[in-house]
Amino acid sequence: MIALQIEIHKGRVDLSGEPILNDINIIINTNSRIGLVGRNGCGKTTLLRLLSGELSLANMESDGGFMSISGNPVISALNQMTFLDDSVTLVEEIRSAYKDILQMKASLDSAQRDMEENQTEENIKRYTILLDLFTREGGFYFEKEYEAAIKKFGFTEEQKLRPLSEFSGGQRTKIAFLKLLLSKPDLLLLDEPTNHLDIEAVSWLEDYIKNYKKAVLIVSHDRMFLDNTVNEIYEIEHGKTTRYVGNYSQFVVKKRESCDLQAKAFEAQQKEIARISATAERFRYKATKAAMAQSKLKAIDRMEKIDAPEVYDNRTFKATLEPAVQSAKEVLTVSNLTIGFDSPLATLSFNVYRGDRVGIIGGNGKGKSTLLKTLVSKLPALSGNFSTGALVNVGYFDQQMAQIRGSETVLDNMMSAFPSMTEFEARSALGAFLFSGEAVFKTIDMLSGGERVRLALCKLFRRSPNLLILDEPTNHMDIISKETLEDILTSYSGTLIFVSHDRYFVKKLADRLITFENDGAAMHDFGYDEYMLREPKEETLSKTPQKAERKEKKTYTTPLKEKQKREKALKKAEEKINELETRLDELKREQQLPENLADYQKLSELQEQIDACEMELLEQMEIWEGLSE
Repeated sequence: MIALQIEIHKGRVDLSGEPILNDINIIINTNSRIGLVGRNGCGKTTLLRLLSGELSLANMESDGGFMSISGNPVISALNQMTFLDDSVTLVEEIRSAYKDILQMKASLDSAQRDMEENQTEENIKRYTILLDLFTREGGFYFEKEYEAAIKKFGFTEEQKLRPLSEFSGGQRTKIAFLKLLLSKPDLLLLDEPTNHLDIEAVSWLEDYIKNYKKAVLIVSHDRMFLDNTVNEIYEIEHGKTTRYVGNYSQFVVKKRESCDLQAKAFEAQQKEIARISATAERFRYKATKAAMAQSKLKAIDRMEKIDAPEVYDNRTFKATLEPAVQSAKEVLTVSNLTIGFDSPLATLSFNVYRGDRVGIIGGNGKGKSTLLKTLVSKLPALSGNFSTGALVNVGYFDQQMAQIRGSETVLDNMMSAFPSMTEFEARSALGAFLFSGEAVFKTIDMLSGGERVRLALCKLFRRSPNLLILDEPTNHMDIISKETLEDILTSYSGTLIFVSHDRYFVKKLADRLITFENDGAAMHDFGYDEYMLREPKEETLSKTPQKAERKEKKTYTTPLKEKQKREKALKKAEEKINELETRLDELKREQQLPENLADYQKLSELQEQIDACEMELLEQMEIWEGLSE
């Protein structure tokens, strides 16, 4: 494995003569696990294109910007993966990612035959060297690796033997993605890798990246995925990068604290400058004090100025959502409802009551969207029935709404959906969803995916439904927009049924879950956290025959030993918590000392120590809680 180092210093990238990135500073090493975050349109994909060699820096000579790459690494991104022959099967295409191992295997087989025919010292030595290399490169488990990957990405045994030409565009993208992952480049560039993957595939991908031996740089709006895979974050804001150590959740905390600390330091320095300036101004015209006044003004010039913190780019849509009328207590009754197309996907019976928040999760193609389409009568049921309660007013969102096309303007589209609305009312409603000024005259064809989602939500919210049925509403949204929608739906007093692959979204909103798995569909009267903790699955609602339960292997650890072991670990965790709490108190007292309050550098160092201590304390508290339970 090569020793990788890529460094970009003061990098600038222009597109069509316009600067997209103007101050990029990033270092990537052999084992880097980097998350790249920022608002939609900030330049994340542009930076990936720069790293993959598609773009070049615009300021290589003008102002000291440079990009250096050592070790001649292989850098790969999904858009570089192509199929040379559509007639090869899926499994043959995936195996081609292991061409080096396959060549090595052929050489090893040849060396083994030579050794068996003639056991000379030279033949034995050659075989031994090749065997060591083959073992080190994973030659004995690569077949298990790609077989597991194919299965986790939702492909069946029968599909493995199909030619590539028979797969849909979405399936071909997943095959290309799998090949990219398994080819193991020195730097893996992933742009929104969890899009269109179900939860099982995302879980496999997380484990794969955690064990990946080389560098990974990930652009993603999936907060839980970033939390589980990266240990440093680069944020692009106002065209420049800022580095934070830790995963996404740690980045959010550190960014807020860093900005608050800089604001306090800036304010304190400005007060000090104003005080010194006032003193100098008072004495500058007195002969005996003029020298002192000049000295104070020079002291201001010598100060290392602290910049005012830049304003967050936190623009997002602002809306409230409340039902126009309250529905009956029983909102939805589903009885032996069989959903599917030519063949059944699942059979379900359940009730939904006013105020319920039902999240729907499961693998692709298992029936999640089919259930929603059946409930809003866009697809017929194969059998069974469902009914809505009195005064139920349904609002439905699906991805087709985010893909609308046409030459109609945003304003005309809004007014045609609500004929009685005045132009002023339409502009006000659209303005809350970031369509203000000239933006309302954009045609639908000119809108990005995120803008189309906002337009669809604007129209949906305007109708004030008391039952919201949403199919992947956060696709095309950046993180701030997702958090905004989460806050709106958290405050919503109506009933919510939604499909989402975003685990944070499901975790925050769902108090009940419908899960689609291999043996059908099941309703759970709890949220995502409890679902993940429960290994045994509840009784399925599907008519599919149940598999025989697998007998648990016997364990030979006695309850007494387990209790003693747990008590020992609990005591150790308590001691560590006490130690950390004492250390935290000491650091906070030190931070409040007068000599430190005036020293920005010292305050920054102490704050970093406090952050690390609080993070470790939080981890120990989680360990303690787990042991206590």
